[in-house]
Amino acid sequence: MQVQSQPRRSGSPQTGKYWVYVGTANYGGAPSRKLYLCSFDDSTGELKLIGLAAETENPAFLAMHSDRGYLYSTNEVGDLDNEKTGGVSSFRVDSKTGKLELLNQVHSFGANPAHITVSRNGKFVLVPSYYGGTVSLPILANGSLGAVAGKVKESGKGVNLQRQEGSHPHSVVLSPDNRFAIVVDLGLDKLFVYKFDQQTGELEANTPPFVEAPSGSGPRHLAFAPNAKFAYVVNELQSTVSTYSYEAGDGIFQLRQTISTLPSGAAAENTGAEIQVAPSGKFVYVSNRGHDSIAVFAVTRDGTLTPVQDIPTGGKTPRNFEFDPSGKFLLVGNQDSNEIAVFRVDEITGRLTPTGTKVEVTAPVCLLFGERQ
Repeated sequence: MQVQSQPRRSGSPQTGKYWVYVGTANYGGAPSRKLYLCSFDDSTGELKLIGLAAETENPAFLAMHSDRGYLYSTNEVGDLDNEKTGGVSSFRVDSKTGKLELLNQVHSFGANPAHITVSRNGKFVLVPSYYGGTVSLPILANGSLGAVAGKVKESGKGVNLQRQEGSHPHSVVLSPDNRFAIVVDLGLDKLFVYKFDQQTGELEANTPPFVEAPSGSGPRHLAFAPNAKFAYVVNELQSTVSTYSYEAGDGIFQLRQTISTLPSGAAAENTGAEIQVAPSGKFVYVSNRGHDSIAVFAVTRDGTLTPVQDIPTGGKTPRNFEFDPSGKFLLVGNQDSNEIAVFRVDEITGRLTPTGTKVEVTAPVCLLFGERQ
């Protein structure tokens, strides 16, 4: 069984109609409990809010086990003095209605779990906690989650003592061959590489165990190129994107380039958030929070990036965005203006054009496409 967890989308190619799940975590007050459901038609770009898919505490980042019809959500909460306060929820998906049935909830073993990935063989989810380490959790026969199978935790600090006073794992991505788990640590300016046992879920430091990111950059999310020869990382604290070459056999990264995600002369305070590679592999997209834009880059022959476009998202704080399964549209969650905006993608130039479609959803922080019958 092969499960595709990168990019995080699945769908019904026969119909072109999909469910879109929306995580709505609240980071400044009482936790949200709303995990919303929308419908999307890739023949028209039409997005509609259906209503609640489920309720769970502060549903933030989402991942799908598309082959077996399960969805997993981080519960981004936690007491910094108690590692058993963050959570992960598992759901069974009703592909006809889009509704979610809660299966169970387990600890993430760290406060504020920030990201989640389903292993490509469909046997584990991997979860990094911003205030803690990274764990692998087995997916049981009924789709629920079991006890921790692997756990790693790093220590140290970075140069920015306000944001990098300790280790802050912000995402975990599996290599395309499922052999390595890459933990992107905002606090330590490092990409940690672990050997991932696909049968037991255990994590073991690779040799070398990490690659350095630019000092003070605060690496956040990573996306592999389709050819797996390169990987791209959005650096939150310096609003940059870095290109790394990747040796798949040994799981080794080498930094090749770092460039700004902002246009020349941009004055807005900004942090980078999400990064995606177009399905064609020809373009890379990054969201800017503060400047409130999507930066588009073309991929050159040597894997490095050149700027193509910087387009406003039409709202505030684009924390997350996602391609639809056809690759013709990009959906952007504007967290602080409470809306999802739809853009059409020019697959030849990579440029984005707003369709004018917007759907009101409170604090959208993660978007995930799912099967629809």
